[in-house]
Amino acid sequence: MATPFSRPLALTQGDPAGIGPDITLMAWLRRRELGLPAFFLIGDPDVLAARARQLDLSVVIAEANAATAADVFAGALPVLPVPAGVEVAAGEPHVATATGTIAAIETAVSLVVKGEAAGVVTNPIAKAVLYEAGFKFPGHTEFLADLASRATGNPVRPVMMLAGPKLRAIPVTIHIPIKDVPQALSGELIAETCRIAHSDLRRRFGIERPRLAVAGLNPHAGENGTMGREDEDIIHPAIQLLRSEGIDAIGPLPADTMFHDEARARYDVAVCMYHDQALIPVKALGFDDSVNVTLGLPFVRTSPDHGTAFGIAGKGIARENSLIAALKLAAHLSRPAEHR
Repeated sequence: MATPFSRPLALTQGDPAGIGPDITLMAWLRRRELGLPAFFLIGDPDVLAARARQLDLSVVIAEANAATAADVFAGALPVLPVPAGVEVAAGEPHVATATGTIAAIETAVSLVVKGEAAGVVTNPIAKAVLYEAGFKFPGHTEFLADLASRATGNPVRPVMMLAGPKLRAIPVTIHIPIKDVPQALSGELIAETCRIAHSDLRRRFGIERPRLAVAGLNPHAGENGTMGREDEDIIHPAIQLLRSEGIDAIGPLPADTMFHDEARARYDVAVCMYHDQALIPVKALGFDDSVNVTLGLPFVRTSPDHGTAFGIAGKGIARENSLIAALKLAAHLSRPAEHR
């Protein structure tokens, strides 16, 4: 087996009609300038070559696998071929590509579980395209957890964390309608999310005693129950339980006062009750540099914090910053603790 420092990162192509190919090409071109870790793309080399021509980028593309990618990386972009399934036009998603998109993710997880890749970095997928093809999972995070569970035989509870230069934030509920959030929240769900965050912030991020700031659900964190009972009846008892277990959790805190500079200095991660409560402040504070990290997995997984951006695919205006941040963070987290 390769050593931790020689194993490359497995990067999935994502939806081939989106900006995944664009930002992959641009990130590889900056590999020397930024000292990027070796990675290989799992996807269709023909799509990548066509996109490079469209963007007028001079990129050598070489077929490779996890064992050869690190040697190839300096002179060519290594690609483990997975056919797209149809001729791909930038900005024009097609349901026929869903099989290849899913296969790329499955391949990446298989390689990292077997120890052949250091971690998984995923380019953005288009969930609507996958749903049309019969995809049964709400999103990337849930699919990765299922793959990890099947590969290891152990139950996996994934937690999505957005990590930026100024803020880390976790949504307790993720890809569900806002109207369903109050019913989906439970004390056990909040407590388990916080336990996983606490564990991975210690294990992977090296924070000896993580400080968790837990947001309320309602305005003013419920204003003592006058604006909804969830904060008093569900969130507060969960925090008390966590504190009894030795976890440094505070709240429920009014979400509108949690994210200014002084407030952020008092915690290591904000635990929020729903998707946008967490993602809006992260993206406002670091849109180009934030990374999606899945906690609770038996391997490292990161991703850019943006979507497929079909409207700008192939136009030369996509920014590769978030993918670069995701690659760097994945490499950092996959190293043994003594070498981080």
